[in-house]
Amino acid sequence: MSQSPPVVLTIAGFDPSSGAGVTADIKTIAAHSCYGLACITALTVQSTQGVCRVEDISPRLIADSLANLAADFEIAAVHVGMLGNAEAVQAVVEFQKRLKLPLVLDPVLKSSSETSLLDDAGRRVLIGELMPLAVVTTPNVDEAAAMTGLPVTNQLEMKAAATRLHEMGATAVVITGGHLQPAVDLLSHILNGKFEQEEFRADHQSSRSTHGTGCAFSSALACNLALGKTLAEAVMLAKAYVTVAIAHGQALGRGIGPVHHLYRLDEGNLEKAKGRPKTA
Repeated sequence: MSQSPPVVLTIAGFDPSSGAGVTADIKTIAAHSCYGLACITALTVQSTQGVCRVEDISPRLIADSLANLAADFEIAAVHVGMLGNAEAVQAVVEFQKRLKLPLVLDPVLKSSSETSLLDDAGRRVLIGELMPLAVVTTPNVDEAAAMTGLPVTNQLEMKAAATRLHEMGATAVVITGGHLQPAVDLLSHILNGKFEQEEFRADHQSSRSTHGTGCAFSSALACNLALGKTLAEAVMLAKAYVTVAIAHGQALGRGIGPVHHLYRLDEGNLEKAKGRPKTA
């Protein structure tokens, strides 16, 4: 019997276009040879052209789903995305307090089309109670600015915002700046007893297939932690994964298309085709 893969749980909203949210997370988890569990926090009406409507899931249903999954599976890591409201955030807080799992928090505040995905009370609970329980928090530059009240438009401002997030309770922070020039992510964490800040750079990708990059990055980060990588290694590998997923993005939909979460399948099929004997 083959060895069981690490189990990664994603707690997030449902995007029917499958570019972000739990379906995209499950693809990312599968791409990393992990086994994915999902707890849906909200249903959305959306496509590549934006979010039209959001319906939050009952906090009791969220809490019961998490408890049921934890009783059945040995969970190696948790990814948290869209939560919707304060009650949902509180359900995740209580879950994490009980289990104390490696938790990657992607603080989803708004959609790329500017639809609010977490109410004001939820933001306060997320920052005050959930963020301190996370192994790492992964805001993009806009989310980091909203959480800290600081401008975050360049690398120096990213460093200041990361420092402020530590002061607010974050253990480790990755601020993602994929649309900056140059594209850079900043890891700020405790190393050898003191806070260290490290930049991860990549070539900027000119593509309209960028929907769900934050979800893919944070889910990939959770997977790499589940696979035993250090935080710095996990950040580097997650960034590399997203960069290639954007580069392999396909023109789907009429708006901002999804990254190609399963591009490694294409690469594997190509390698198999190369080794296939020619037919007459």
